[in-house]
Amino acid sequence: MTKIQTSAAQALHDLMADGLTIAVGGFGLSGIPADLIDAVRDSGAKDLTIVSNNMGVDGKGLGVLIEAGQVRKVIASYVGENKLFAEQYLAGKLDVEFTPQGTLAERLRAGGAGIPAFYTRTGVGTLVAEGKPLEEFDGVTYVRERAITADVALVHAHTADTDGNLVYRYTARNFNPVVATAGKVTIAEAEVIVQPGELDPNHIVTPGVYVQRLVQASNRVKDIEQRTVRPSRETHHAEALTV
Repeated sequence: MTKIQTSAAQALHDLMADGLTIAVGGFGLSGIPADLIDAVRDSGAKDLTIVSNNMGVDGKGLGVLIEAGQVRKVIASYVGENKLFAEQYLAGKLDVEFTPQGTLAERLRAGGAGIPAFYTRTGVGTLVAEGKPLEEFDGVTYVRERAITADVALVHAHTADTDGNLVYRYTARNFNPVVATAGKVTIAEAEVIVQPGELDPNHIVTPGVYVQRLVQASNRVKDIEQRTVRPSRETHHAEALTV
């Protein structure tokens, strides 16, 4: 049975429902499955729990789901650059479970590995540990964290083969690999799709066994959250002459 879907909307059409937990790869706007996120928005599903490092920015990435009023809860490491997210959280309209970044990655990895919980020192003695079981090992206190599994996982890869084996590019290899393993159903969008045998097995990061559906990513602009550049030498020279 082929894993290839004709579009992001087709890949999600029979999965979307109110109240789902959706894990999403990427880091801000880097390496996000933008086509699949747009398809979630277009589905109209509401009361969603989104698990992701953060929620992008206003009007881009996962920010479009916040604007559409489709998100009930977010499990993330920070609110980042999204002003509407912060406003809704502070107004009590959005339930947010803050999780340290490394702990979030490990919760997803554990979910994909079938490990129900683990202990970590991160967060002990802070609000992060409130209400969670504590245990002492070798004289050190640890907090127990539960693994995360999602109804649907959405990831972005640079290259995939039609069997669903995935290769990521540069910083897109952030949360995508752990998210890919944590979904009951994982859907990947890829910029390049090749035939089986064309990928070097040594370069495959996510084996195709974790991926149920695959879609060709559209050729779209890859947004950057904050662009910072140095003034040109000519600008510096002109400023010096006017001083």
